[in-house]
Amino acid sequence: MYSLIITYTDNFHSHLTLVRYQTCYNKIMVKRYLFYLFRWQLSTPILAIVLLWLSNWHVTAATVVANLIGGLIFFWVDKYIFKVEYKIPLWEIKNNVKCTDCGAVTRGYRLVKTKKYDRLGDKKPEFRCETCSENKLSNLRKKGVRA
Repeated sequence: MYSLIITYTDNFHSHLTLVRYQTCYNKIMVKRYLFYLFRWQLSTPILAIVLLWLSNWHVTAATVVANLIGGLIFFWVDKYIFKVEYKIPLWEIKNNVKCTDCGAVTRGYRLVKTKKYDRLGDKKPEFRCETCSENKLSNLRKKGVRA
C-alpha cells in the first residue's frame, strides 16, 4: 500500500506518489460502487413489500412512505459503504526545513492524517528529519496509531 505524499518543491515525485495514491483510491471506489449496486438491488424487494402492504393507500402516498422507510433503512448501509477510512497515511514532505527535535536543516517529514491521528488543521506544523521522524512514528505506534 502506498502513502500519499504532498511535496511542495519537487513536482516529479509529487506526481508519482499522487498517481500511486489515485490507483489505490480507484480500486477502493470500484469495490464500494459494486457493493452499492448490490445494496441497490436489495432495496427493490423491500420497497415492493412496503408498497404491497400499503396497497389500499393512494399510489403517491404509498410511494412516499415506502421511500421514507427505505431511506431510514438504507441511510445506515450507505453511510457504512461510503465511510472515509484512512488506511493510507497522508504525509507532507518539505525540503530545507528545520527539524523540530534536533534542529538540523534538511528534508522534513510530517505525518498529517491516518486512522486515530489527524493534524490537518495544524497552524504550526512540526517537520522532522528522517531519523527524528522515525522516532516520532515509533512513539505514535506505541500509542496505537497505525502508519
